[in-house]
Order: sequence, then C-alpha cells, then structure tokens
Amino acid sequence: MPHHHLSCMADLLEQFRTSPERAILYAPGGPPLTARRLREVASQTAIALRSHGVGPADGCAIVLPNGPEMAVAFLSVAAVTTAAPLNPAYRQAEFQYYFQDLAVKAVLLQPGATPAAEAAARTTGRSIIAIQPERAAGAGYFTLSPGPAEDPTETPSVRPEQVALVLHTSGTTSHPKIVPLTHGRIFRSAANVAHSLQLGPVDRCLNVMPLFHIHGLIAALLASLVSGGGVICTSGFAAEHFPGWLDDFAPTWYTAVPTIHQSVLQVLADRPAPIRSTLRLARSSSAALPPSLLADLEQRLGVPVIEAYGMTEAAHQIASNPLPPRLRKPGSVGPAAGPEIAISSEDGRLLPPDTTGEIVVRGPNIIGAYAGQTEANRSAFFDGWFRTGDQGYLDSDGYLFITGRLKELINRGGQKISPREIDEALVAHPAVRQAVVFAVPHPRLGEGIAAAVVTEPGPKPAESELRRYLARKLAPYKVPQQIVFVDSIPKGPSGKLQRVGLADKLAGILQQPYEPPAGDREIRVAAVWRDVLAHEDAIGRQDNFFALGGDSLLAARIAVRLSRELGIRVESADIFENPTLSRLAARLGDQPPADELVDLLGEIENMSEDDVRQLLKDADGEIDANR
Repeated sequence: MPHHHLSCMADLLEQFRTSPERAILYAPGGPPLTARRLREVASQTAIALRSHGVGPADGCAIVLPNGPEMAVAFLSVAAVTTAAPLNPAYRQAEFQYYFQDLAVKAVLLQPGATPAAEAAARTTGRSIIAIQPERAAGAGYFTLSPGPAEDPTETPSVRPEQVALVLHTSGTTSHPKIVPLTHGRIFRSAANVAHSLQLGPVDRCLNVMPLFHIHGLIAALLASLVSGGGVICTSGFAAEHFPGWLDDFAPTWYTAVPTIHQSVLQVLADRPAPIRSTLRLARSSSAALPPSLLADLEQRLGVPVIEAYGMTEAAHQIASNPLPPRLRKPGSVGPAAGPEIAISSEDGRLLPPDTTGEIVVRGPNIIGAYAGQTEANRSAFFDGWFRTGDQGYLDSDGYLFITGRLKELINRGGQKISPREIDEALVAHPAVRQAVVFAVPHPRLGEGIAAAVVTEPGPKPAESELRRYLARKLAPYKVPQQIVFVDSIPKGPSGKLQRVGLADKLAGILQQPYEPPAGDREIRVAAVWRDVLAHEDAIGRQDNFFALGGDSLLAARIAVRLSRELGIRVESADIFENPTLSRLAARLGDQPPADELVDLLGEIENMSEDDVRQLLKDADGEIDANR
C-alpha cells in the first residue's frame, strides 16, 4: 500500500513495523533486506549516535561507497539527526573542509574503505562510528563497532520540521553553499516523484545514481520506499552489467543522468538480440537529455523515457513529463510536478507564457534559505520565489523549456561544479599567477572543464604537472580536461576576470587546427582512438584525448588495443601524461615490448568501471582517474 502521506523518517520506520518481512532493498551477492532488518540497523545506529553524544541538531557525515549500506546508513542516520552524505572520492583536505563547514559531530564510515575521510575525522576531532557490512543478513545490513550497549528495540523519533539532510551545492560563491532539507521537504518531493511516475508496491527501482546526490537519494531511494516499492542498490553504474541487472532483479524502472542513458544505449546496441525486460519506464534528470537520445533509448528499451527537472534546493523534483497517454513534448521537461513554476525578469516581474527569463519556483519542497549565506539568500529569494539560476520559458500549456543557465556552474554529466573552487586550487600552485576555470562542450558529459592560466615569470609548468597537482587537492571529476596557457585573461569593466564566454574567446587555442596524422604510428593510434571513442570525424595530430570525450575507462581500453595492435607496452598513464595524438605516438616509440602487460590489460575488458578505477588508482596514485 503506498504511503505518500509520510512526512518524516520516523513515519517510514513505523510503517515498516506493519510488514516486517517485506523485502525493501536488493543488491548483488546476497539476500534482500527486510523491513525488520532495516529497523534493527536503525535502532542500533540511534544508540551508537547517542553514545557519541550526537543529538538531533548535531549532524553526522556519511562517507561510504555507493551501495546498499549507503542507503541503509542514510535512512538510519536521518531518523536520529541531520544526515550529511559526502562523496567518498573527496581528498582529505576536502573532507576536512566539509566536516567543519557542516559542523557535524560524527562521521559514519567503513574502516579502510575511505582512508582520507578517516584521517580528516581524526584531524578535525570528529567521532568515528565504524560499520561492518553483513550482506548475509540482507542487502545493506551492517553492525556497528563497538556494538550498542543498550537493547536496540526503540524506534527513533524525529519531526517533519527538523532538518533531515544537508547537501552542498555549487554556486557563484567560491565555496559550495549548504542546502538544509527538512523531513517534510524531502518526503513531499519523494511523494511528488512517486505520483508523477505512478509508483506502487509492485515497482522496483534499479538505482545507478550515487547516494550522496539528491537525485539518487530522493528520486530512486525515497520515492520507491514511500510508494511501498523496493530498490536495487548497485555499487555504481557499469554499463556492461546493466543487462544482467535487468535479468537478475526484474526492475520496473530506473532513473539516471543522460550520460548513463547514453551508455545504456551503447551496451544494448551491442547485443544481438532485442532486450527482454520488466521495465515499464525510464526517467532522466539532472542534465539536459538530447531529444535524439530520448527517441533512440525509447526504441531500444521499448518503454517511455520520462524527462524531469530538479535541483538540490527543491529537494530534487520541480517538473516532470507525464506518463503516456498524457502529452509529452520533445525538448520540454514537462509541467510543474510539485512546486509552482514561473518565469521572472531580472527585476522580479513574472512574465507571460512563451517569454524567456529566469525560472523561479516556490512550494513546500523548496528550501527557505541557505545555511549561513546572508548575501546568497538575499539574491536567491524574492516574494516567496526561489531563483533557480536557469533560463527558460513556459508555453501556453504550462510545459517548461530550459534554454540555458545563468549561473557559472559547470554541469559535468549531472555533477554541478563550482569553477571558483578550482580557480583557487590552481592559483595555490607557486608557478600560477592567475587562473579562470570555465565550461567547454564535451561529447559525452555535455560540459567539460577547461582552465586558462597565466604563469609567473620563469619556467612554465607542463599541463600534466598542473593536472597531477590538482588531482592531489580535488576530487577527480573536478580536474580540468584541458589547461591552456595565456598571456592575459579578459577582464570586465570592474577589473573582474571574465568567465562567461571564455570558451568562445579561447576557441583558437582550445581547438587546434586540423593536422593529419603523420607516419604509420600516428595513423594507427588515430584509428584506435576513433574506434574506441566512437568519433565520427577524422582525428588530428594535436587533438586532445580528454577533449574528444576520453575518460579513465576509455583510456584503459585504448591501452589494451594499442598494446595488442602495436606489440608494445602501453599503459593508461601514457595517455594521461601525453593526451594529444602526436605526443602519445612519440611516447609509444620508446616503449618496451608488451610481454605480460597485454594479458593483464586484457582482463580490464571484463571489469566494471569501478574496478578499473581502483586498478588505475593502485597503479599510479598521481593519476586523476576521471580526467
């Protein structure tokens, strides 16, 4: 029976009391987690938090690998105090900043899984609450070390107006802003998602989204649970596993960002037989979905793809296309699906239909204010409306069309990145005088990251040196794919360095004139790049692997192919250190015979993306595994 009326985590846990043996979470490698088992973990977690002196307002960070334990930890921690899930890929300095910025009192983690978080917790004096996964007891079940001293029988109690979840969102300030989301807001948004998709007890969501992000937490996890359904918690998206997940777990839907949908389409296109699945829909959110991709995906899956629009400040969902047979409009994210939507002029006047302006929203799932951001709150709110920073228009039927973004955010495959944070990290390098980071088109992620750098007098650092430097300070997805050196950066009338439009101004540097491959080795390397990257145009000597859409997984596959086809030792590090075609070909001229490396790299073809990333990390900690 759906429970869309739930208003806090305590209500959800109480609902589970009525159907204790209902399976709610699933994961590869073990039995599902029952409602009774979830209540056990929630009670044990409540006692552990109390024993560490963590009260309802103190907050607890959660740093766990993606998977069912992360889901259970969020549900359990939020039932007692404010949950602060963080990206486990952060570096120690980033964890220290977020622990202090959020003022959390404790950190829940799995010993050995995230050493940077453990070190940051000790450095900042946070209590560490350690978990031990027990998959045999159910997906996501864990025990706590040391175990609770009290009898874990009570159900925690929280209220709708208490803050359940805090997340960071990047913006026009140099550091991300804190978004406090109450129980009432996240449960209202989850109910909105469930209503839009007509979710019920028979539904089972395949979650491929990270659970430190609003999309996965609300649209996949919480919307499924409040509607009486279940969730399949993967350890992260791996395209080659997708068909097997459909066979093994019989999901009825999944929600993802467009880059994941693109990978699903590619892996299904490689299968000789049509897909047979239990899916009844797919959902897309967090970045624009190209209409051609939507059409191809619907044809391949045989189900409707529902495009939606959301953001952290709205506890996720703002608009959503309806399910068939109701009208869906190509290029639109649909009508309002929760909060009220309007279009505003710069001076705060609400505009008529078919007039472009800033998208503004208001409603019970929208935050009342950022935490500790007086200036940001003054500019973000007016007359009860929240300015999204996105540009668009509503047509006469109330369908929303997004035409661009007003803020300086970089949307890298759904990851919202503050360029100023990367500016500051670059300028900290002793050879860098000025740096401005900006968005550039990326063939796979929608937007990539580039940086323009002015160096101090003296020897100029290599691009690869700056990338390695940033990889030690920032999470991998924040490292620019291209760094260009310039004599000066354009300034505005006030002397402020200009970020908007920089990609166009530097197009001549970012996009080198086409120069055909020279010599047999460059021609053969170009052919491998073109095939693995699925690049339709000819690849030139000065083309950059990352600018063409390369990432760690594709680098590993290229290393496999080149090792086999050239008979020499090729590693992913060679591609990261020599990202242009001419430099890589020159580097390969000095490589020894492949010998046993071909066999080692050959194993990569059967690995998941997470396994490949770990292999790369183990092989060379200096390499940014997401560049």
